[in-house]
Amino acid sequence: MASRARVRAPELVGAGGWLNTGGKDLSLADFRGRILVLDFWTFCCINCLHVLDELRELEERHRDTVVIVGVHSPKFVHEADHQAVVDAVARYEVHHPVLDDPALATWKQYAVRAWPTLVVIDPEGYVVAQHAGEGHAHAIARLVAELEAEHEAKGTLRRGDGPYVAPEPSTDDLKFPGKAVRLPNGHFLVADSGHHSLVELAEDGETVVRRIGDGQRGLVDGTSPRFSEPQGLALLPGNGDYDVVVADTVNHALRGVRLADGSVTTLAGTGRQWWQGSATEGPAREVDLSSPWDVAWFDGRVWIAMAGVHQLWAYDPATGTVGVAAGTTNEGLVDGPAAEAWFAQPSGLAVSADGGTLWVADSETSALRSVSRETDGGTTVRTAVGTGLFDFGHRDGAADQALLQHPLGVTVLPDGSVAVSDTYNHALRRYDPASGEVTTLATDLREPSGAVLVDGDIVVVESARHRLTRLRLPEEAVRVESVAHRTQRAATEVAPGTLRLDVVFEAPSGQKLDERYGPSTRLLVSATPPELLVSGAGADTDLSRELVLSDRVAEGVLHVSAMAASCDDDPEIEFPACHVHQQDWGVPVKLVADGVRRLPLVLAGLE
Repeated sequence: MASRARVRAPELVGAGGWLNTGGKDLSLADFRGRILVLDFWTFCCINCLHVLDELRELEERHRDTVVIVGVHSPKFVHEADHQAVVDAVARYEVHHPVLDDPALATWKQYAVRAWPTLVVIDPEGYVVAQHAGEGHAHAIARLVAELEAEHEAKGTLRRGDGPYVAPEPSTDDLKFPGKAVRLPNGHFLVADSGHHSLVELAEDGETVVRRIGDGQRGLVDGTSPRFSEPQGLALLPGNGDYDVVVADTVNHALRGVRLADGSVTTLAGTGRQWWQGSATEGPAREVDLSSPWDVAWFDGRVWIAMAGVHQLWAYDPATGTVGVAAGTTNEGLVDGPAAEAWFAQPSGLAVSADGGTLWVADSETSALRSVSRETDGGTTVRTAVGTGLFDFGHRDGAADQALLQHPLGVTVLPDGSVAVSDTYNHALRRYDPASGEVTTLATDLREPSGAVLVDGDIVVVESARHRLTRLRLPEEAVRVESVAHRTQRAATEVAPGTLRLDVVFEAPSGQKLDERYGPSTRLLVSATPPELLVSGAGADTDLSRELVLSDRVAEGVLHVSAMAASCDDDPEIEFPACHVHQQDWGVPVKLVADGVRRLPLVLAGLE
């Protein structure tokens, strides 16, 4: 068995305390004899949610030897609220202990640089591996098997039940609902995300008329369907075979619903998550999708807020095809032609009354964006509100100065303005394209995720209150004290001039980088502002690169995207299994004369 580095694991510290432990506080000593996997996550992060799903099988298969501990490490101010973490743990069905670390104390002790990051600690309390991003579950499973054998032989493995204690189950009719639409009969159809189903409510927004789905996770069509955390809904025009299209988020699929009998058909997606290198267009049932979060009928197609890959896609019912409509998969805020624009977890869509503009809630940049057709036939992306990945808050006024905090929904109002479900500010905001002003319509809404117009009122989906709330659209804005925030994640101090960027990647045990069919690694680097990088931007296959940073820029963000594909290293295997490991880093940097000249980022391995 290969030798491993042995680094003593720091203690687990979090001011918010422990969840899912029945009220018991834990320390590293409580995990001695078990294989411990720390999952550094934050609930705004779509990649973190993907990893939660990746870990479910490992968690179940090795329940007597492995303990997964989620270390919740917030990006947004709202995510540092303990009750919000409690809600998120319930919302995403996290079935392991979670340490609430609002001040990032444990994050700093483990030198974590990215959401999500996984750290493996052996039964004797030593760190033996670190992985950033997605696609590492197979590598960790292989390492777990090795650690089980090694420590069983040494007598240092302790089997038995873990410290997880399940919370009390929910009894509400709705559980963390996502979005809603108003049906032609005046009822509401709600994506009941936490119950993995759709619910039709009467006009009062409370009385349950029927439920579509049996409440169990699954990808099942027909009159006894199953969903997995559905979010977005859109009514479709015409007289097709289905009336509503559903963004079935964790199934990575679009589903069609026929209201007459509640039958469901899968329209697009395979049930598998899209990875770099997968097809980006083709027959809809043959192309992988990635966490579709919302849908809208725009420009003759169903447009999809594809949160998992920071893009907008479109599904054409007439041809049965799906493909990329806007975005590059790079995470950030860049306007321009659709094919060159950058998004960051787009999560809400709405179409203007004239059908010419698609409004987008771009959650991770806390931005309101738009997509519109130009007279030359092209499609352009513009930003109305928002400045980037790390600036957010609650500030009204001129749009170029206004701030949102992780909005998830948009609704077009009768006067052409746009209501924004400003989720992490617990508010409903309004952007007026005519005046360029942002105001606040309502506050004290618990994580609003969408809204529907009803006879001059607006019905808000209060996701964390598990209900629909009907409000009068106010004639005057609510006065709110202005606040601005930047993520509390510390900037890395780097020196101007040459900076060595090293992405650390070690292939999992029993695998290797397989380059029989070309390069198996990819590194893409850019910066905000672009002037930060004098040279070194662009894509290449080497995971190390020499960057040159400007001495005229005080601070910025380095955007680094890395991918590595590893395959079974056994010549006897005719068709080796291959796995993709990938991560995007947004690294805030501050340029100082005595700053570091090397920036290591761990994709897999130990630095």
